[in-house]
Amino acid sequence: MQTREMALLMRDALLLPQGRVEVRVVDPGHLRMVADVFKGKYALAFATIRPRGSPPCYPTATQCDIIDFNQLEDDSLSIVLEGRQRVSILSAAQAKDKLWMARTLPCRNWQEEPIKGEFELISAALEQFYEVNPDLFELYSQVHLEDAAWVSQRWLEVLPMYNKDKLVLVNQPDCHKTLDFVLQLIKSHVD
Repeated sequence: MQTREMALLMRDALLLPQGRVEVRVVDPGHLRMVADVFKGKYALAFATIRPRGSPPCYPTATQCDIIDFNQLEDDSLSIVLEGRQRVSILSAAQAKDKLWMARTLPCRNWQEEPIKGEFELISAALEQFYEVNPDLFELYSQVHLEDAAWVSQRWLEVLPMYNKDKLVLVNQPDCHKTLDFVLQLIKSHVD
């Protein structure tokens, strides 16, 4: 596996493979970075902010594509990102324009697998979550409620948990611990 240089876009959010997030870009340096990504100068990685870290993000990030954008009334830019590949940040440096560039190494994404048995409850709950949060649902052209990895990753993106705790689950070799965690969480609120 080869390392790759990527621009880092850091937010207090989590984006995983096949996930989507809408981000507002205001800073001129970040607008320039978006333009450079479109020009193919480098790839883009979405990383979760880590307070008091250097770089100021966790070492697990997700390479992503900009799949849509809109200029807002205040001249800022709204971009929709779609996660592609998990990556490890090996090193990072801040450029003169205050943007962060990272040397990354691809990590294995979770494999698609059918959601079965009692775990179907997690899928049904995610479907209900999207019904009451249509802004998130509208980001997706299709949902994969039959895929345990897809459903697990979407839950990790939206659950109100500390990012460091989410990343413990993200860094597991598969989605099974996340499935167990989310199922127990849902069951604890049903009783």
